[in-house]
Amino acid sequence: LLGLFFLAVGMSLDLGVVAQNWRLVAIYVVAYMVMKAIGIYAVARILKSGHREALERAVFMAQGGEFAFVLYSSAAAVGIIDGQANATLTAIVIISMVLTPLAIIALRYLTPRDEQSLDGVDIAEGLTGSVLIIGFGRFGQIASQPLLLRGLDVSIIDNEVEMIQAAADFGFKVYYGDGTRLDILHAAGAGRARAVLICVDKPDAAVRIAQLIKAEFPLVTILARAFDRGTALQLIRAGVDYQLRETFESALVFGGSALEALGVDPEEVAEVIEDVRRRDTARFETQLAEGIRAGQRFLKGNIGTPIPTPLTQPRRAGRALNQETAVVLNQAETKN
Repeated sequence: LLGLFFLAVGMSLDLGVVAQNWRLVAIYVVAYMVMKAIGIYAVARILKSGHREALERAVFMAQGGEFAFVLYSSAAAVGIIDGQANATLTAIVIISMVLTPLAIIALRYLTPRDEQSLDGVDIAEGLTGSVLIIGFGRFGQIASQPLLLRGLDVSIIDNEVEMIQAAADFGFKVYYGDGTRLDILHAAGAGRARAVLICVDKPDAAVRIAQLIKAEFPLVTILARAFDRGTALQLIRAGVDYQLRETFESALVFGGSALEALGVDPEEVAEVIEDVRRRDTARFETQLAEGIRAGQRFLKGNIGTPIPTPLTQPRRAGRALNQETAVVLNQAETKN
């Protein structure tokens, strides 16, 4: 079907119109693709995408869409545009589609991906630690401390060379490896570990790693860092044994300290914090069963319960518009 679609698109290109108005078509194609690419790039950056990712999205989606053919044909059918304009606009969209693969090739040629130098960095291979930590940013560094103080054999991998080199300056041996790859998990000893700690900061990567480990090493205990509630729900569904939202515990401690600073008794603070935990657990279980929007009744908002406004009596009594309605109203009043 896709082949038939592009065959039909190619057949709809009027080469005569393109040859006759080639300057106009060329200008409009370039202007259309550039303006659309700029808009997509801006939106991607606003949504926190990196420069490289935003640039790729802009180039990939700079072409015209298939809906344009329907739109132009409908406009021509009702007389909004004439046949010449329809053919010209259709040609612009088709040519933008043809140029998109070339633009992608040009992007990859002009902006090659930066390859990380692995000088002085050991690649994860044949690791045998009883605990495997994946991701050694701020979260992973703190999580490693109780394990290392207990004397456990901990293997650590990360996919950021700069992080690995910086960790070495502070006395940590971190191996290079991407935890979202199954071969790296094997090389890092995930199958031999008693527990795997997923401490990466990217939600999609955390879920992907959890799914791979659960499928390939079902007996390994998985503990995961969750970016937010949505990620926590995905991790539970992926089969992790324990997940922790990265800001939950610190926020509770912070809120409790605020209560103590305001003079609340420490025992009462502990009771309040425990109540928050119970509410959060109930809400989380409800969301797990019914979806992310469920369980709002367990939240304590700062808006009071709305008080309904009393009904206002009408200024004049109603009257029936015809005899049949009057009969019905009289019967209702008699019953009341």
